[in-house]
Amino acid sequence: MDKAILIRNADHILTMDDRRTELLGADILVSGGRIQAIGPRLDQPGAEVIEASGCVVTPGLVNTHHHLYQSLTRAVPGGQDALLFGWLRTLYPIWARFGPDEMRTSAMVGLAELALSGCSLSADHLYLYPNGARLEDTIEAATEVGLRFHPTRGAMSIGESLGGLPPDILVEDEAAILEDCIRVIDAFHDPSEGSMCRVGVAPCSPFSVSRELMRDAALLARDKKVMLHTHLAENDEDIAYSLEKFGCRPGQYAEDLGWTGEDVWHAHCVKLDASEISMFARTGTGVAHCPCSNCRLGSGIAPVRAMRDAGVYVGLGVDGSASNDAGNLMAEARQALLLQRVSRGADAMSAREALEIATRGGADVLGRPDCGRLAKGKRADIAIWDVSGIESAGSWDPAALLLAGPMKVRHLLVEGRQVVRDYRMPHLDLGALVTHQSRLVQGLMA
Repeated sequence: MDKAILIRNADHILTMDDRRTELLGADILVSGGRIQAIGPRLDQPGAEVIEASGCVVTPGLVNTHHHLYQSLTRAVPGGQDALLFGWLRTLYPIWARFGPDEMRTSAMVGLAELALSGCSLSADHLYLYPNGARLEDTIEAATEVGLRFHPTRGAMSIGESLGGLPPDILVEDEAAILEDCIRVIDAFHDPSEGSMCRVGVAPCSPFSVSRELMRDAALLARDKKVMLHTHLAENDEDIAYSLEKFGCRPGQYAEDLGWTGEDVWHAHCVKLDASEISMFARTGTGVAHCPCSNCRLGSGIAPVRAMRDAGVYVGLGVDGSASNDAGNLMAEARQALLLQRVSRGADAMSAREALEIATRGGADVLGRPDCGRLAKGKRADIAIWDVSGIESAGSWDPAALLLAGPMKVRHLLVEGRQVVRDYRMPHLDLGALVTHQSRLVQGLMA
């Protein structure tokens, strides 16, 4: 069992528990990967002490949508000013040159970036497997970085020659896709409480796979008792494609194929209408809101206020670094707050609600009630934010982290293990990792 840790004298603890309890001048005792106690003046002989005076403590943040491989393709010329479909057409030929090293390295860089922004649990949507790449390239990276990980076995099967968007070189045979889904679920999926790895099934999007694969993937996932994920209703092009090809809106298409329910979450959902929002709420279907990516690609502002008011489960996603360029989940939460205010008014969303979406909300979307909140018995995924620095100087409410910062975490615990210590990741040589990534990028550019 890992050594007990006592987080002591925190200025403010935002628990995100069922009562949304906030504590002043309190402690958290951690051992065995769980939170053992929260309250004032705790003691544990022999425990490692993390001094948290001058700090705000929150649950570790939860990232519900990412394409980690894209950290090799930030700010690519030709894709910087394009809408979704044009952006994809620019990047597909570059991604086709990836292999296992590119997948593993980009995942390590992306996960390290997330960890430094306070993220303890991340999903990933990997939907292309060129040149021998496999899902386990990213799973191995997450193990080394130390984050809790929900990889999804994505896929594309309808290439340009059949009317799809991706080039034929990046699509796979549908029978082989389903066979590999079974392989990675059997090899890596851990359904237990406190699991560090849960595998999902995730055909890329309605414009890159067949109706049959969408239906078969849903049947397979339910047989294996794993979750389902895809992109849905991302922008106006997405809606137009659905109406032309399927004769219905994306929400109806998803429902017809079994893609609604508490075991399903969809990325983006920028263009959901009122009836689709109601259907998501009724069925318990989750949404990964990706505000920075939606801004970068000009997709629009997702109706998060309407979703939350209707009872839809909503979490945050940084999306890929090719459409966001950054992978900071705290910055993503701030952007979510600002977008709802600019579209609905200054009282549309509070800083605490946006932080709740980034923690408890994301955990609920991913089916992880053991994460995303600080309470006795929950997993010890804990972010400690130093509010004594210049970012928060003058703040009357340091617990409103999204308003005054900071955007980088001082300490991060995952399953009770310290992944970030004093703004650094001592178990990783980040300098060497970034240097290697830069070499890979130069090779792709050449």
